[in-house]
Amino acid sequence: MCGIVGYIGSRQAYPILLKGLKRLEYRGYDSAGIAVLNHSINNFKCKGKVSDLEAHVGTQDTSGSRGIGHTRWATHGEPNDVNSHPHFSQSGNIILIHNGIIENYASIKEALIRKGFVFKSETDTEVLVNFIEDIYLTEKIPLEEAVRKALNHVAGAYAIVVMSEDSPNQLIAARKSSPLVIGVGEQEFFIASDATPIIEYTKNVVYLEDEEIAVVSPGKSINLFNIKKESKSPYIQEVAMNLEAIEKGGYEHFMLKEIYEQPRSIEDSMRGRLRASAGLVSLGGISEYDQKLKNAKRIIIVACGTSWHAGLVGEYLIEDYARIPVEVEYASEFRYRNPIIGENDIVLAISQSGETADTLAAIELAKSKGATVIGVCNVVGSSISRATHAGSYTHAGPEIGVASTKAFTAQITVLTLLALSIARQKGSMSDSRYRQLLAEVESIPGLVKRCLESDVKIQAIADRFKNASNFLYLGRGYSFPVALEGALKLKEISYIHAEGYPAAEMKHGPIALIDEEMPVVVIATKGPSYEKVVSNIQEVKARKGVVIAIVTEGDKDVTEMADYTIEVPEIEESLVPFLSVVPLQLLSYHIAVLRGCNVDQPRNLAKSVTVE
Repeated sequence: MCGIVGYIGSRQAYPILLKGLKRLEYRGYDSAGIAVLNHSINNFKCKGKVSDLEAHVGTQDTSGSRGIGHTRWATHGEPNDVNSHPHFSQSGNIILIHNGIIENYASIKEALIRKGFVFKSETDTEVLVNFIEDIYLTEKIPLEEAVRKALNHVAGAYAIVVMSEDSPNQLIAARKSSPLVIGVGEQEFFIASDATPIIEYTKNVVYLEDEEIAVVSPGKSINLFNIKKESKSPYIQEVAMNLEAIEKGGYEHFMLKEIYEQPRSIEDSMRGRLRASAGLVSLGGISEYDQKLKNAKRIIIVACGTSWHAGLVGEYLIEDYARIPVEVEYASEFRYRNPIIGENDIVLAISQSGETADTLAAIELAKSKGATVIGVCNVVGSSISRATHAGSYTHAGPEIGVASTKAFTAQITVLTLLALSIARQKGSMSDSRYRQLLAEVESIPGLVKRCLESDVKIQAIADRFKNASNFLYLGRGYSFPVALEGALKLKEISYIHAEGYPAAEMKHGPIALIDEEMPVVVIATKGPSYEKVVSNIQEVKARKGVVIAIVTEGDKDVTEMADYTIEVPEIEESLVPFLSVVPLQLLSYHIAVLRGCNVDQPRNLAKSVTVE
């Protein structure tokens, strides 16, 4: 889970690499480093954030028009200066940056030690660069061939960029199960983990496929081949992303900007797919699988983190609207428990980044069993979009904040449209209910905008609870996944312990925790379970718990009972998650800010989880 950048051309590399690392810092921020080649290689790296690296470099000589950079989320070896990337080979001739995990690094390292190699770091990356050097020197072959041979012997995931003093006019890039994209400019090339560091310079990119190796040299075409030495033709495509989408736009943090972008991102995820006035829902990316979806006996949703919570909402939607049984699985557990999967099953894989390693592994398992796999992800050209049989993009736009916000509502937008589409084909709901739901779905962006108007009130509530040690989040039905998501957001960015629970389950354990110090967030919007939730609030109040309630506009009963209330507009119960999650996002954000936490880059977390 790291950020990779590379540049080769006629410009000074250091400023491009530094800016690129700042744009990729959401992918990892334990340490950072930049190596620049100018006759010899200057390598600058240190523990901490990219700003620490910038201060460390100071006025040192950074000249050179070739270079690589890396921002790290530690896997092998603690975050420190020595374990930071880039890593030199023993001779100092070859230098490498790496995202992923080399699973058999220990056996390779042992063999290299017997040959006299000495290691300075605890990383698998230093093992890989020395393995490449050993092959390069022993077999006296071109560096790209040494890289290819080395990669044939490693197990695990990798995205790497290699630079060498012996080959100053080339960079070598390769990937397997970890993203890598090459930007194609005029007589220059840019390499990165995603397109965000590239779009300022060019929108023409090549996404590397698994086990592909690219050699880039100024003024030459990309030399592309795979680890079997088969030549490939690079497919150059245009990135739709614009520069404004990855800037803060006047907001203090990316997370706040992305919370406020939700009316637009939800609308963008509907655009071209929903025409309420005509009674039409169409997801073009999966249309050829409409019949399979209609006739499915079971749908299995696999995801991790926030995407898993979106999957739970999807389970309720599909079962409610389309009357198809749905199971929601943690991708990390699904692949290891020998699941029963058949050719008639549909597996729905959800991931913001499209690179989540556990979800990718679950996809491969499902495909090996003959299941049809459909993806829901946000990043065009990502691994999941290529690994699945079909899928739908969420069109949320770049999400830079590590704690996911607009991705969640964009995912449930696509899942809602999918559930409605299947229901229409199956005839599992009346025409009047179908059209009523379409109209309500179409109104969601405007209603989310109204939810954002509670921000000042939420800031005041956040100030009251910024020093709390624990939170409990409760919800029933469609609101249970939202309770889980609200608790996760608070944990991720404020480091306050929080748990989400089905409201009815509170009395089977968590009620023991409730006292006058325990804030309990209850989603108590109008719906079939409203009276039951009211009873749960009374149970909390009887034990002196402090209640923060999310209620429907105009609510009187809960408002009289709760200590604090936040109103959301009235909407059909199945669509409440779109609205109720927004105040929970804002509450977490403001508590974290008041506690002095790094909202966009919470400790120990990274945005794109490309390791298992």
